[in-house]
Amino acid sequence: QVQLVESGGGSVQTGGSLRLSCAVYRIQLGWFAIAWFRQAPGKEREFVGAISNSGHDTDYSDSVKGRFTILRDDAENTIYLQMKNLEPEDTAIYSCAAGVNWPINRYDYWGRGTQVTVST
Repeated sequence: QVQLVESGGGSVQTGGSLRLSCAVYRIQLGWFAIAWFRQAPGKEREFVGAISNSGHDTDYSDSVKGRFTILRDDAENTIYLQMKNLEPEDTAIYSCAAGVNWPINRYDYWGRGTQVTVST
């Protein structure tokens, strides 16, 4: 069955960096666009960013633009979320999702998430 597995979460101080991974199993990255979402305690799930199935297009929320970068490694069938200059407001569970079309209008598969905690 199709699986998206996130890893790389952890605890960092303000200003630190982390790289999250989204390993994709049993589907080819070229078939789907991949998005990152996050959900903080007591808040709704928030779109973070996405990369198209071709890898040529990306989109980011205003809250992370300039600090976060989404990268693809087709050989590893993995999507990365490179995060820098982290702030306490970035604390959340981060999940990846595979979707169709660009802009993405439907998500078919979801990962379970990885926790990111940013302390002052």
